[in-house]
Amino acid sequence: MALNLSQKQEVVAELADVAAKAHSLIAAEYAGITVGQLTTMRKKARENGVYLKVVKNTLASRAVEGTEYECVKDSLVGPLLYAFSTEEPGAAGRLIKEFAKGNDKLQPRLVAIGGQLYPASHVDVLASLPTREQALAMLARVLAEPASMFARAIKAVGEKLGGGEEIADAQAEAPAETSVEAAVETPADPA
Repeated sequence: MALNLSQKQEVVAELADVAAKAHSLIAAEYAGITVGQLTTMRKKARENGVYLKVVKNTLASRAVEGTEYECVKDSLVGPLLYAFSTEEPGAAGRLIKEFAKGNDKLQPRLVAIGGQLYPASHVDVLASLPTREQALAMLARVLAEPASMFARAIKAVGEKLGGGEEIADAQAEAPAETSVEAAVETPADPA
């Protein structure tokens, strides 16, 4: 279905808005994919924060002008599906990689991130990037490591100086005192 001029302008404006905010872009050939497969892919894309669009390459090249994805303009050849990661950089890579496993008709053609154009083989690199939750967990682990190393060092010094035995003795005596106190505080049954 041919688009009139105002519809083309809307598509370019929408795509330019997404490109200005996106973290990464993957363009893939989709010729031979069924409508059902593409619908499933679009649903999965929405769930994972990926903007998925099939547009003419001339419209896509106009849309990326002035964005960090301007580097892909000369490489847009053939029927392409555009996947922009809007929430986390690796989301589009994981989506395309997952669907390319089950369908050999879906072939990544280019990857763009940070104003740099990369070959299709970089889809694997992009897909291996951690999710936001995984990155936060790694950061927490890195931040907690110095504190745990310090605690282990203090414990080792304490044990070397003989402080560990005193602590063990104090802990062993504490439950015994608690049970004696409980027996004293409990009144005897008058019956």
